[in-house]
Amino acid sequence: MSYSIHPIDLKFNGYALDIYSFLIKTESGPIIVESGPHSCLEALTKGLADHGYRKEDVKHVFLTHIHLDHAGGAWCFGEHGAKIYVHPLGFKHLHDPSRLLASAKMIYGKEMDRMWGTLRPIPADQFCVMEDGESREVLGLNFISHHTPGHAKHHTAWQLDSYLFTGDLAGIKHPEGAVIPPCPPPDINIDLWISSIDKVLSIKAIDTYYVTHGAKVDQVGDHMAALKHALTSFSAFVKPYHEKGVPPAEVLPEFAAFVRRFLTEQNLSTEAIDTFVNGGAIMADLMGLMRYWKKKEESNQA
Repeated sequence: MSYSIHPIDLKFNGYALDIYSFLIKTESGPIIVESGPHSCLEALTKGLADHGYRKEDVKHVFLTHIHLDHAGGAWCFGEHGAKIYVHPLGFKHLHDPSRLLASAKMIYGKEMDRMWGTLRPIPADQFCVMEDGESREVLGLNFISHHTPGHAKHHTAWQLDSYLFTGDLAGIKHPEGAVIPPCPPPDINIDLWISSIDKVLSIKAIDTYYVTHGAKVDQVGDHMAALKHALTSFSAFVKPYHEKGVPPAEVLPEFAAFVRRFLTEQNLSTEAIDTFVNGGAIMADLMGLMRYWKKKEESNQA
């Protein structure tokens, strides 16, 4: 079965972050990996139209995890009968998104609609819940589910032949080349994340990644080595502040300075660094890493 993969830039108007959906064109119709947020539906619809498809033509949607930047628009395809492929721990929050939506509204307040849009329930019988290592033929193509916790406990990377749709497993690939770890709460686990990286690197058939925040990556070994370095560097910086009980608001200026130094070493331009640091995501990263060390400490004491 012949097919082609086409990244669609969703033109996200939120944090300084690129978000891509991936259109897989087959002889039997379209498949998408990542719906992106509901707020980006217009851009995704236009991207599909550029390839000759309507939104209603999409009957198969693969999600790497249920965070709003990856899955917030999935219900728009569910309304037209699309099958939604997810991790076993993720589907219930898309079937009944009330808690997910309430939590997001508390965090983003009046910015919620502009950044993310909204969520609506997807009927339970439209989900295809896939276990680790399970394969499924869809429109003549064989997809394999690889459970890859670390960024989120409900994270799945999807393999199609030599390609891997990585979600946030492979972090953020900045257009200027830096590899940046997205570390928001509540599920960040650096140990599991690095184990998941090693897991997919061991799959020798895979030689290309499609990264939700960065499109296509060919040098997968170098990319993942850079991500491991970033993960260990970010978490190591935060650890002593957790151990001393310093409030996150007091840590933030020093964490921001650290991120600036780190990105400078990755050869990002001053303008790109300013855009990223001032975009708002680093507070979430700090909170996620502080929570990681707290949970790790509690686990060691148990």
